[in-house]
Amino acid sequence: MNEELIKMLLAFREERNWGQFHNPKDLAISLNLEAAELLESFQWKSSEDAVLQNKQEIADELADVLIYAVYLADALDLNIEDIIRDKMRRNGAKYPVDKAFGRMTKYTEL
Repeated sequence: MNEELIKMLLAFREERNWGQFHNPKDLAISLNLEAAELLESFQWKSSEDAVLQNKQEIADELADVLIYAVYLADALDLNIEDIIRDKMRRNGAKYPVDKAFGRMTKYTEL
């Protein structure tokens, strides 16, 4: 993730002295609450209708989810790029292209 963007998010938080409230547990809860708000944009609509009707709201809620994810990574001293690369490497091993291509089957059933 862009280091300048991360620094901007952390500066925004520090300018407001909100870091004192950002322990891993509360950040994980907040991340999930924001993800639930994101889901509300899709409730009772087709995916296509939800995007057509609520794209800005979806973008705002997705931004909130991502911001809390950055704050959680910071609280846990995790490098976002490193953990994503590591997870994708492990996902590649669990979901080899020759077995997973075009399928939505869980890796334990491939």
